[in-house]
Amino acid sequence: MAVRLICLQDNLSTALSIVEKAVATRSTLPVLSNVYLEAREGRLMLSATNLDISITCWIGANIEEEGATTVPARLFSDFVDSLPSEPVELELIVRTQTLNIRCGRFEANIRGMDATEFPEVMTASKLEGQSTRIVTPLRPATLRKIIQQVTFAAASEETHPFLSGAFTSLEGDQLTLAATDGYRLSVRNVILPQPVEGSFEVIIPAKALDELARIATEADESQPIEILIPQGRNQILFHLKGQPEGPVMAIELLSQLIESTYPDFRALIPKEYNTRVVVKKDAFLKALKIAHLFAKDRDNMVKLEIAPASELLPGSLTIRATSRQYGDNVSQVEAKVQGAPLEIAFNVKYLIEALSVMEEDEIALEATTSSSPGVLKPADGEDFIHVVMPMYLEEE
Repeated sequence: MAVRLICLQDNLSTALSIVEKAVATRSTLPVLSNVYLEAREGRLMLSATNLDISITCWIGANIEEEGATTVPARLFSDFVDSLPSEPVELELIVRTQTLNIRCGRFEANIRGMDATEFPEVMTASKLEGQSTRIVTPLRPATLRKIIQQVTFAAASEETHPFLSGAFTSLEGDQLTLAATDGYRLSVRNVILPQPVEGSFEVIIPAKALDELARIATEADESQPIEILIPQGRNQILFHLKGQPEGPVMAIELLSQLIESTYPDFRALIPKEYNTRVVVKKDAFLKALKIAHLFAKDRDNMVKLEIAPASELLPGSLTIRATSRQYGDNVSQVEAKVQGAPLEIAFNVKYLIEALSVMEEDEIALEATTSSSPGVLKPADGEDFIHVVMPMYLEEE
């Protein structure tokens, strides 16, 4: 099929930056290194897939001839990025599957592959009649924050494939995301402004959710996010509308789901504590980052010493880190302490990552003993909970 169209360079460049993250880097199918282009009904559709994740978006275009093709994603994207901010003309030479690109005084011919070799692009419109469709009142900015607070705790695909995803549950007005790698657990609960019709409970790969958070920056904050779960396909599709004056008209992400039974993570969350310390998040985070400099050669271990207030001294949290080669570091932050004094050790990287995704000014750390899990949460809320396993506390 022939393709002939004109579109804006800025829009085309943005669209390519959105979809190219789904391009397969290592695949036995050469066409997966390409981006799929389809000109139809006044829009140019761009799509890329690695067979686990597919990202598709649409931009406005002046279509002279409808059709489809595929071209090498990296070369096409780099070339378009280099062009001036002017109209771009695309024309496909069908016989050789060569895409001619013209913009201002620049011109290139890029050899592609026939569109029929590309896996079928599944969109919301194609799946509409065979899917559970849920329109959520969730806004893109909220979705991004929720994802960022959870997916960092997921395991890598190489170590624990079934833990490389995030448990995702939506029912009524309750949305829950949870992820764990066996050493830490992140749980985010959200109460939606109004309940939704339909429900689901799935495991979504963390990489797919991270991509969803990335592309959501181009979405319209005033529009709801649509979710489709195709019947019998073990997939989930997210549909986001583009910003009114933005470069893209709509974006969709389709991901395979992880087929497994997720661990009962709620049973891993401690229900009580013997020691609770409330500190300013920024002060605690700064002290941990300094301690990390000294903890790198000791498996990133830092010791926390929690001391309740006395008649003479206020409550305090002391952070200690020791380097076998370079020395040691001690920092202290003011704290409100409830319960018994406690010494407990953690992987400082885990603490830093958890605190970095929390927005509250004050956070609470709860623990029972030096060998039981610690719990990080907002000082006055339960919507975000991070459980982290302690490290063995060596005798000095």
